[in-house]
Formats: sequence, structure tokens, C-alpha cells
Amino acid sequence: MQKLAFVALLSLSTFAFADGGLLKKDCVSCHNISGPAATTLKELWAKKGPDLFYAGNKYRQAWLVSWLQKPQRIRPAGEFYEDHIKPGAKSDEIDVTTLKDHVALSKEDATEAAAELMQLKPHDDLIAKEKIEPGTITKQAGEMVFDKFWGCMACHLIEPEYGGLSGPELYTAGQRLQPEFMASFIRNPQAWQPKTWMPNKGVSEGNIQKMVHYLQALSEESANAK
Repeated sequence: MQKLAFVALLSLSTFAFADGGLLKKDCVSCHNISGPAATTLKELWAKKGPDLFYAGNKYRQAWLVSWLQKPQRIRPAGEFYEDHIKPGAKSDEIDVTTLKDHVALSKEDATEAAAELMQLKPHDDLIAKEKIEPGTITKQAGEMVFDKFWGCMACHLIEPEYGGLSGPELYTAGQRLQPEFMASFIRNPQAWQPKTWMPNKGVSEGNIQKMVHYLQALSEESANAK
């Protein structure tokens, strides 16, 4: 009887996390936590922050707990690049005065929020299709695949202050993102976000594996440099 009561209590607790808690209280004003992703440009431009309704398929829980306590900007120019560029001859200089910092949470609230986010997994089907093969890649070879072949550095930083500013930094991607998500998003960004700025470049399976290995290597290098 006690065991049944415990199971029932656990089920109610899980439901409370998924249906309420910190996310609905504090996060929905800026983040989409219920889906679907924006399917029109009007919906896209109405966004204040990144979608979180598939956070459980995307992020590493330990990283969420750490980042929510000490948020650091992942997109150098914010969610929408053109909103934060200084007028003038230089067309890629960020006006940092227009950017707002993310609120920092206590350890307790960060842990609770991360647990809630990790329950949001509408795309388990996409994740299940991915298998990351063991492997390594040299920094030179990885940069060749990443930039020379696919031009990723036009939008993304692969080191602090080295690369583009309109997309999220990639030298921390391996710390914050699940490898299967990285592979799936590279394979078909529009399956996750129909109106994403990220183009589908038809990357081959072999190069997807190399890109994931490269992102993991970049993150290890970044973590070791701290």
C-alpha cells in the first residue's frame, strides 16, 4: 500500500513539473515551452527568446543547472542580429547597450527549472534516428570541414572573438547540447525549427559525424582553457 502511495505521489509530482512550476510562472513571457515552433515570419519576429519546448531533447541537464545560476550570452548579438547592430560604416559591430541579461536563479530554482526543462521531449523520434560513432578529429581537419566546406564561421564563433556573430557560439556547444541533437539539427534544421535562420546544406552522414566530433573537441578545449 505504501509503495502504491509513493508511486501515485511521484506521478503527481511529475505532472506538476510538466504542467506548471517555474517554467509557467517565470519563463513563458520570453520562451515558448509548449510548441509548436514558429511557422511564419510574423511568429518568428514575435519571439523574445529561444524556444524551449524541446529542451529535453536538446540540452544537457548539468549545463542547464550551471548556466541558469550564472547566465552568459550564447548569441553575441542576441536572438535577432539586426536589432542590436550599431549604425554606421561598420555593419557588424554589436551595440551591447541594447542587449538584456538573463535573470540568474538560485541553485535550488536552477535545479528545479532544469528538471522541468528536461521533461520537454516532443522530438524523441528525431533523436532516436541518430547514432554518434566514436571518433576524434584534429582541430585543423575539423575547421576545414566546418568552415571551408560549409561556411559555418560566417555566423558562428568557434573561439571567443573568432567567427561570425549572428548565430550562437559553437565552442561551448558540446558542453550544453546533446550530441544526437547536434547531429539531427545539422542534418535537418527545419525539422526542429521551420523558420530557423540555419540553412539545410545537405551535409553527408560522414561530415555530420565529423562536425559533431569537432564541436565536442572545441568544447573540451574551451573547458580546459578556463
